[in-house]
Amino acid sequence: MKKVEFKALSRSFFIFFFSLATLIGALFFFEYKKDVATLDETIFSEMKICSFNLQCPKFQFDFAPLKEEQLYKLHKEKDTLSGYFLIPSSTKHSLKIYLKKSEYEQELQNLEIQLLIQFIPVLIIVILLSFLFAFYTLAPLRDALKLTEEFVKDILHDFNTPLSTLRLNSSMLKSEFGESTKISRIENAVQTILNLQENLRAYLKSHTNQQESFDLKDIIEERVAMISNNFSSINFQTSLSSLQLHTHRDSFIRVIDNLLSNAAKYNKENGEVLITLEHSILSIKDTGQGIKEPNKIFDRFYKEHERGIGIGLHIVKKICDELNIQLSVESKLNEGSTFQLNLQHLLV
Repeated sequence: MKKVEFKALSRSFFIFFFSLATLIGALFFFEYKKDVATLDETIFSEMKICSFNLQCPKFQFDFAPLKEEQLYKLHKEKDTLSGYFLIPSSTKHSLKIYLKKSEYEQELQNLEIQLLIQFIPVLIIVILLSFLFAFYTLAPLRDALKLTEEFVKDILHDFNTPLSTLRLNSSMLKSEFGESTKISRIENAVQTILNLQENLRAYLKSHTNQQESFDLKDIIEERVAMISNNFSSINFQTSLSSLQLHTHRDSFIRVIDNLLSNAAKYNKENGEVLITLEHSILSIKDTGQGIKEPNKIFDRFYKEHERGIGIGLHIVKKICDELNIQLSVESKLNEGSTFQLNLQHLLV
């Protein structure tokens, strides 16, 4: 299950479960209050009967000053549950029949246990219904995602033929006319489309399977050597030690490639890119233009320059989330940006 599907499933489940659980909890609460009132009425009825014959071992007896407002009512006092009744031929005292509060609380506890026994099966049914409802509401989203993915895959497949034609013809032009600025622009444009194609493929994949172990230093040096060929005016510097990682290798390379190419692409003339590793924190620092809104750069389609379409860093963030890599950025305008990858969870 994809992350967006899990999020939709969990939210639907929570909303349905919370709504039903709140409703059922309220019904059981009112039922409990009703049962407590019934219990009080039963106890007071027993006290009334007891006031006639005094044959009731459940209660205890005492005498109290006669107060008309207390008679024939159930009083919940600090330590007792009491009822006051008239004594024939007595004008000064009333009969007090009472039940110890501890015995009353025991009966309340028994009542609560009975309701809890009834509530637990109902709660289990609510959980099952919530899961069924969540899966039912998830179905249209899964269908829409599947349709979108199939559409994108078809488009990516259709890219192959015109891209192959462009690369072949640019190679033929170069062999016929030699190096030229126009041919280089065509090749760069083709490479940009190829990078976009790879980004879209990476966006569609799940990156949690097929994990393998590899050395970070080897990967960084390999990618720097490749990317530096396309940015001859940028000085790449590395300060790395060997670090064994265990994750999806191709996806990790996709993250590094995007960050390195962006650091070079948006750098100043004869700028620098510094790659360092300290305490499992990989930093990629450039001396470029900086970022106006660092908190927005991972949003889909957000961009601060004319080039690109604004999905590269969004895909980087998505892959990092799936690989359990903490990604952060610091930037100052006209001074440069620093991207940091916390690789703690990828260590072998």
